[in-house]
Amino acid sequence: MTQYSLRETIDSRPMSRYQWFVVALATALMGLDGYDVQAMAFTANPVSEALELSGTQLGLLLSGGLIGMAIGAIWVGPFADRFGRRRMLMIAMIINAAGLFLSATASSMPELMIWRVITGLGVGGILTSGTVLVSEYSNAKHRGLCMSIYAAGYPVGATLGGLAAIPLIGTLGWQSVFVLGGLVTVVAVVFVGLKMPESLDFLAARSVSTQASDDGAEQRRAEVIASRMGISGPVTLENYDEDSRTTAGASRNSYAQLLSPENRRSTLLLWAMFFIVMFGFYFANTWTPQLLTEVGFSTEEGIFGGIMLMIGGTIGAVLYGVFASRWDVRRVQAVFAVASGVMFIVFISSTSWLPAALVAGVLLGLIINGCISGIYTIAPMTYTPRLRSTGVGVALGVGRTGAILAPIAVGALLDLGATPGILYIGAGVIVALAAVVVLPITLHQRTASEVRAEVAAGKD
Repeated sequence: MTQYSLRETIDSRPMSRYQWFVVALATALMGLDGYDVQAMAFTANPVSEALELSGTQLGLLLSGGLIGMAIGAIWVGPFADRFGRRRMLMIAMIINAAGLFLSATASSMPELMIWRVITGLGVGGILTSGTVLVSEYSNAKHRGLCMSIYAAGYPVGATLGGLAAIPLIGTLGWQSVFVLGGLVTVVAVVFVGLKMPESLDFLAARSVSTQASDDGAEQRRAEVIASRMGISGPVTLENYDEDSRTTAGASRNSYAQLLSPENRRSTLLLWAMFFIVMFGFYFANTWTPQLLTEVGFSTEEGIFGGIMLMIGGTIGAVLYGVFASRWDVRRVQAVFAVASGVMFIVFISSTSWLPAALVAGVLLGLIINGCISGIYTIAPMTYTPRLRSTGVGVALGVGRTGAILAPIAVGALLDLGATPGILYIGAGVIVALAAVVVLPITLHQRTASEVRAEVAAGKD
């Protein structure tokens, strides 16, 4: 009886309800991440009053979650590659919930800073494992769309969290925002434990590892998951290429593997793309309200401009996936990067008239969030299964470095006399550079165009 490669079967067949369920569950976790990261922003004013914080102290607290995310994303990768993406996802969620609950008990700035960093550690781990799981359970045709839906969970969660924070703070105090996040995360841990499957590529990599058991456990688990996806008949885990076989069991040195001769170029290009895109994204999202007041808008109009970026972002995150379902994900990312660079300049040039600025803000948010969807899509496709979680995690960590540096750099440049126009033009040029670094990246997962070519050639 013919056995079918499970990976190739998933890539070439339509998405099943179970696969869409995995995407939906991971997207919900991304929404929780959006809530958790923004929880400090939601509570900034009451926390500042309660703990008598200076502006510098508040700024450190706002960056605490991002610092934790950078560390967590880098830290969890090798463990996820070695022990399982699902298992490390649950551990990261438990750490996240603990950080949220402990944040509600803080009575000083240093104490709250510690708990915010711990919360960020969990968020970074969730992002790493969730990104890999969504990529692996998506077929080639819809992988870009699935990753975009996943990325859209972040702004949706942040927006809903902001709406919930207003009545919570008014009735129960700022601590209730963190408690609610912790409670929802605990419920999510239970749900993930019951419903989220293990990574099939992780099971396949273990099946060729000398450390894996010889009782066929990975094969049986894969067959159960395949049946849930409606794949009938005998299936086989991948016969991975020589790189996967020779690196089996090498996850102890997986950081070094990212810079091995066969991976070095794509790794460095991926890091550059993550840094550039997240630098531009966090520049736009953290400084736009303030910079709009610098050019003459009121505080309320500046905040509204920031909201327009978020509204556009939810649309743009999905729009990237629609295009990526038809064309090469790298080329789509290059187009979005150049368009983002142009929109930074158009946006700041339109600030002489509020309606034009708001429309340009929606378009800027749409396109720059499309770039965020792009980096989440391309990162897991850049590495073989043995290095996938490590590669994604380190790239996320590098990207968070850009996210942390963007607000600091803008503040320093403003102190030196830079105008909003100069800052937005500079950010536009930087983001456009992502188009240069993304095209040479080598992918290890098939794209939609490649699968269509194979179908046309009769290989399926």
